Amino acid sequence: MLLACLLAVPAARAWTGADPWAPFLTPWFERVGTADGLPHSVTTAVVQDRRGLVWIGTMGGLVRYDGFRLQMYDAQGKGTDLPDAYVRSLLALPDGGVLVGTNAGGLARFDPVGNRLRTYPTGVGGTSDRKIYSLAADGSTGAWIATDRGLDHLDLTHDTITHVDTGDATAPRNFSVLQDRHGDLWLGNDRGLFMRRRGAQDFVRPTPATDDAAAATVLRNQAWALHEDAGGRLWVGSGQAGAAYRDTNGRWHAVPGFSPTPAQGNFATVRAFAESGDGTEWIGTDGSGVLSYRAGDPAVRHIAHDAAQPSSLPGDSIRGLLHDAAGNLWVATDLGVAHTNTRARMVCTLLPSPLDARGLADANVHAILVDSRQRIWLGLGNGQIDLIDQGAGTIRHLQLDGQQRHRDVQAFAEMPDGTIWVGTQGLARIAPDTLAITSNVEPRLASQPVLSMRQVDGSLLLGTYVGVYRYTPATGALEHFRHDASDQGSLASDTVREIARVDGRIWYGTTGGISVADRADANRGFRNLSERDGSTGSLPQDYIGSIATDPDGGLWVATFGGVAHLASSRIDGAPRFRVLGTREGLSSDKVNAVLPDAHGHVWASLSNGVSMIDRASGKVYNLGARDGLHIPSYIYIAAARAPDGAIMFGGLGGLTIVRDPDATAAAEPVPAPSITAARIGGIGMAPGALPDTGQPIHLDGDSRSLRVGFAVLDYRALLETRYSYRMEGFDEGWTDVPAGSPPSAVYTNLPHGDYTLHLRASTRGMRPVTVESTYPVVVAPRWYETLWLRLLVLLLGALLVVAVIHLRTLYLRRQAKRLQRQIDERTRDLQEANARLDQLAGTDELTGVYNRRRFLELAAGVCELAGDGDACLAVLDLDRFKQINDGHGHLAGDAVIRAVTDIIVGQCAPNDLVGRYGGEELVICMPDCDAARAMRAAERIRDALAASTVHYDDHAIRVTTSIGVAAIRRGESVEQWLSRADAALYEAKRCGRDRVVLAADEASVRA
Repeated sequence: MLLACLLAVPAARAWTGADPWAPFLTPWFERVGTADGLPHSVTTAVVQDRRGLVWIGTMGGLVRYDGFRLQMYDAQGKGTDLPDAYVRSLLALPDGGVLVGTNAGGLARFDPVGNRLRTYPTGVGGTSDRKIYSLAADGSTGAWIATDRGLDHLDLTHDTITHVDTGDATAPRNFSVLQDRHGDLWLGNDRGLFMRRRGAQDFVRPTPATDDAAAATVLRNQAWALHEDAGGRLWVGSGQAGAAYRDTNGRWHAVPGFSPTPAQGNFATVRAFAESGDGTEWIGTDGSGVLSYRAGDPAVRHIAHDAAQPSSLPGDSIRGLLHDAAGNLWVATDLGVAHTNTRARMVCTLLPSPLDARGLADANVHAILVDSRQRIWLGLGNGQIDLIDQGAGTIRHLQLDGQQRHRDVQAFAEMPDGTIWVGTQGLARIAPDTLAITSNVEPRLASQPVLSMRQVDGSLLLGTYVGVYRYTPATGALEHFRHDASDQGSLASDTVREIARVDGRIWYGTTGGISVADRADANRGFRNLSERDGSTGSLPQDYIGSIATDPDGGLWVATFGGVAHLASSRIDGAPRFRVLGTREGLSSDKVNAVLPDAHGHVWASLSNGVSMIDRASGKVYNLGARDGLHIPSYIYIAAARAPDGAIMFGGLGGLTIVRDPDATAAAEPVPAPSITAARIGGIGMAPGALPDTGQPIHLDGDSRSLRVGFAVLDYRALLETRYSYRMEGFDEGWTDVPAGSPPSAVYTNLPHGDYTLHLRASTRGMRPVTVESTYPVVVAPRWYETLWLRLLVLLLGALLVVAVIHLRTLYLRRQAKRLQRQIDERTRDLQEANARLDQLAGTDELTGVYNRRRFLELAAGVCELAGDGDACLAVLDLDRFKQINDGHGHLAGDAVIRAVTDIIVGQCAPNDLVGRYGGEELVICMPDCDAARAMRAAERIRDALAASTVHYDDHAIRVTTSIGVAAIRRGESVEQWLSRADAALYEAKRCGRDRVVLAADEASVRA
């Protein structure tokens, strides 16, 4: 969608506009092709209708497009279809319809209400020929039709066609037609350009100024395209002679660089014109791509297909152009249609291309340097270096040799004499004037990849994977220092990604934090800054990217945990960093580079985009495709300010250039979502019947299903815009449309009533907005849901009830007493049965006390109502019960458990809850009982058990028990309460058994 830095033809090098990047600009196109649903790759015409939808003519049919959905109209031989699949021309009509000129089927008119096409006759009462080259509005209620055998006029009000006599000077074949704002009619004919003044009858040739022979040649050549721009200039495109325009004074001018000269006289046919909002005229040619030109410029700029760039034009054979209401330029090519946002100028991208002298030599930009001559150096992969001269509008491609030929260029430094030093696998040197390259300057460093570099007082500090080298070119001196695990004052890590000079100090950014040296010649004694666990003022992460200062003296550090900021670069005392990450609005915490702009706003390249931190407010803005950001990922530290103040970031795929944005500018208006397709009860609505915002949607009683397709019809950042919908009165919340899916709202079997359908879209970018449209939805009731029928049914029902009551009163009275007796008897039986079932479901079969499930239910109720310490749990476990089972048998064990349970129940208060928790373990819940009382009760139970003897089969069995007690805590669950009592039980077991232990975190109470 937006502008990406690329190429200009040699003639454009003399262009001296205000934008220094202009020689490199070409539109970034989004493509729509056969893979997206176009019926044919050759697209021939493109227009936008009243509702904002785009119509695309192809050699295989006509398409209606909303950015997501394509609705096709084909030539199927029916009376409501296209008369010919090859569409040559289109004209949007005020009623939302479209006129369609075909290659061999004549003229058709699309009816938006009936969703069908109607074909006009050819011959008497119809068009002069079946081949329709061009269509143009007549400024009123009609249209002009340029055909292969004459000129016709269509009266849209009466739907009649009249032939127009163009005179003997013209040929029968007419390629284009235009009525200008003054009412003059211009005819692009096989013999050149003709015009008929308003009110006149004859067509005559326009007479250019005698000193512009090139313009005269254009006007006498086949006139294939005509256009009147917003300033009143008339543009003419010819078959072989290029283009010319007439200014508002009536003077004709040939378009320089695209009109006859002694050296060149033959050019590609001009098939279409379009004008963007900034006054640029776009010229579509059949074979030479698109030309852009502004009246008065010294040359045109060519925009052509580049096979190495997916964002370039799909093809160079252009057949139609459209500048739509949102500022997009649409181009119909022989390989699909493409569109670009001509208004997005904040961000542009310099892309790689081996086919373009002004494209980058490699896709990945590892390093950036702006030298003292204001030249921009880019370190690329494979030993390649690009040198950009904005003043000259050129890019020079340099190549390292030897072992450095296939190594990444990761760092630059400029010496005081202007020599450029290159950090790659070792060092290289470039002469500033001749650009002569000396590879592998220092053999001792030939095996070391140089990651970062800084020139300080004639020496080079080199960051590598094995620490830092200090190299002095004048003397050849080479020093090396690195991380020493035994020395806290050594480098924080051996991998040094950044070297910055801040207030005379040297800051080394490593993968283990930052090391700060007071002097450039220091090899140790560094102050190391790193991430500290639990500290809110330390670095957020030790993996360091770039380090930069702002105009206010603040320090900014890029890390893999976000952006760290110090209000002052002075680090006396313990520095406290302010951290900005995803919580503060960054789209990722993985930050590679930070760089302030001329206004003090800080820009950051992230793993998934570019963000800006506002200088005054600290608010974070994340750039998006609407701003022109098309490189999705950044992993290099490469960042610099261009001579014009633009921010440059090296990324995976090219160089991102952020030109001076106006942070105070209001967001560009984004239209609210429009319904572009709808089906009610499975039947599609005609385009003309689709509601505008605020208009109701009616569903009858037999059609309760509704499906609407919707979109923001500005055709920008389609994959970044997020959609959602909600049916007020039916939905509780918003339903999000999955990213990348065509926005649709689907409802089935809606109850009758009145609703409001809300459609919402949210954009991403520097100035994100959320827009919403609403549509009342009225669902009619079915016949049996109508009010009058309901009233009638109620009345009849009331009468019937009265009659039944009257007829059955005596019978009911006779039966009442008998039935009541039966009901009472069965109710009692049922209640008794339910009580027995409930008791059985909650009672332990062996002991007759509560089973585990029932006990936990009742204890949970006590837990909810009890205050802190107002209830207690006791968990009892029979000591050495396994010996009883082993020595006397399991039946004896069961008898012991029954006897013990009886004793426990006898010792408990009436409102205590007793349950068998499992095996020989029992539990007691004592409501309204504090810990002291519970301990006394537990001791009574323990004493009673210790004093008792269980007799079974002539055996006297003695039993003791260990008991754990816990008082309730406010807010804890019954499981937590029981767990603490259980822990006390285990403590009693551990301490020797036959004892009571209170939970360890409560006051110890012993009976």
